[in-house]
Amino acid sequence: MANLFHQKFAQTVVQYSLNLQPGDILLIRTTTLAVPLVQEVYREALRAGANVITRLTFDRAEEIFAEEASDEQLQWISEGDIQDAQSITARLVISAPFNTRAGKTISNDRMALRAKVMQSVGAIQSKRTMQNEMRWCGTLFPTHALAQEAEMNLPEYEQFVYRAMFLDRDDPIAAWKEFSVDQQKKVDQLNQVGELRFIAEDTDFKCNVAGRKWMNSDGKRNFPSGEVFTGPIEDSASGHVRFSFPSLRNGKEISDVRLKFDKGRVVSATAASNQVALLAELDYDDGARLLGEIAIGNNYGVQRYTRNTLFDEKIGGTFHMAVGSSYPETGGVNTSSIHWDLVCDLRSGGEIYADNKLIHKDGQWVI
Repeated sequence: MANLFHQKFAQTVVQYSLNLQPGDILLIRTTTLAVPLVQEVYREALRAGANVITRLTFDRAEEIFAEEASDEQLQWISEGDIQDAQSITARLVISAPFNTRAGKTISNDRMALRAKVMQSVGAIQSKRTMQNEMRWCGTLFPTHALAQEAEMNLPEYEQFVYRAMFLDRDDPIAAWKEFSVDQQKKVDQLNQVGELRFIAEDTDFKCNVAGRKWMNSDGKRNFPSGEVFTGPIEDSASGHVRFSFPSLRNGKEISDVRLKFDKGRVVSATAASNQVALLAELDYDDGARLLGEIAIGNNYGVQRYTRNTLFDEKIGGTFHMAVGSSYPETGGVNTSSIHWDLVCDLRSGGEIYADNKLIHKDGQWVI
């Protein structure tokens, strides 16, 4: 008997997030742990008239590849990946890790080489997304590894995930549509703003967003979601930020990250743990020290830190920024092999000012 939450999950992603139509070509990427969910998504996608491709990977696949592949193999891209990027009309990536720390021993240089090579596939997908030829959604299937990172048992973590996705409600799709309307009001206001200033503990940061387009992340490209975001003017970031929550990056936990910006670039960076990993990320390429995104989290169904960016960056009452690549649809032009989100809590004394007007205080909107 199918799990009711899995059925609701599949129906919401297929009908709302991806809006699959007859003739669509859907690619599903995940691990074998997510098979119970993949079965229900496959069923719903077929009912919607879509054609479905599945790509399921196995435990330690990335580790073995990173350990054993030659430089030539690291730089090889399969024709299938290129053809998929050129032909699919919908892409669903379901994070379902066996081990969240699997990349801890992999060389940063090897990971950087692989990421650079895969940029060509990403560029095809990004261009087709911009041209409305492809939709995509990133989501998550609860696993023991993810629950452990969140310091919960699996049943507790499952309930946390499904609540954040509105799957505990009678009609999740209706709930997401209502949420989208409310969030769009904030987007419309932010589209009129020139400068933003964020103040929190050890944080006083400014950036210019004039002329950039704010996006309503309402459960479509990320599921769950609940944020508004844009790409700041590339040379405008100034000030300093202390990020409240550690970041799990390629299997390494980087904690108490502090960045200082001048003329848009990170000019100073420290971390209480894994300082070397922090600097490796920022030195990935020329675009890694510029901001690609500034965003405000609005999902008040997510109130605790879980060491997973998909959820942590959506925590209601936080803001986050991403160093690295911009989303072109916002007007951002920075390019990089990385896009790394870092989250700052505003719920205890934090403030956001838009053109010197207070719009957000103690984690709540005041507009």
